[in-house]
Amino acid sequence: MCKCLEVDSVIKSFGDNDVLTDVFLRCNRGERIAIFGWNGSGKSTLLKIIFGTMRAERSFIRIDGEVQNRPAYCSRQIAYLPQHDFLPPNIRITDAIDLYIPPAEREAFLNDKNLSNIKESSAKHLSGGELRYLEIKLILFSYAPYILLDEPFNGISPVCCESVRELIHNASQTKGIIMTDHNFREVHKLATRITLLDNGCLKEIKDKTDLASYGYYK
Repeated sequence: MCKCLEVDSVIKSFGDNDVLTDVFLRCNRGERIAIFGWNGSGKSTLLKIIFGTMRAERSFIRIDGEVQNRPAYCSRQIAYLPQHDFLPPNIRITDAIDLYIPPAEREAFLNDKNLSNIKESSAKHLSGGELRYLEIKLILFSYAPYILLDEPFNGISPVCCESVRELIHNASQTKGIIMTDHNFREVHKLATRITLLDNGCLKEIKDKTDLASYGYYK
């Protein structure tokens, strides 16, 4: 049985605009897959369909060989970092950790210089960068074996980018990770496999130079 997340035959339109046309994607545990594509290409739409918070005209999701007949988030096998903040403003950081992080992982989670000054706070008292970093780490340390990251570097200071890269790299030792970000250089540093969403189709990119024709690395 394939220990992988498989997304097959995804079709999604908004009115007359065909955003996704028969998309297929497979992510094995241990992979870090980058999805490139310009604004409006459907990257966030695809991640929401995989997670189950957006319906498609057609889609098939399999997790470790099992077809998902209900939204994938119900299985707790997929965790999703959206572009926007997801923690309630009044939640205490310690309560969020108890909610998301397995007990055996909590000590390792808190052993982090970027969290040392905020762990007794509430989400509403954090800066935008602190909150983004916390949410990224919560998702990566969660129970789920497959992780979707939508713009993880958005709002992250250059100083913290290295820490985020390290978190993603370490998580991918046991998890499959699919990520997209306008900061494509940071994502490119991490990716074990690169895809491009263009004209509704997901294409495999074998060489960095192949991205030049799409406006990257000019």
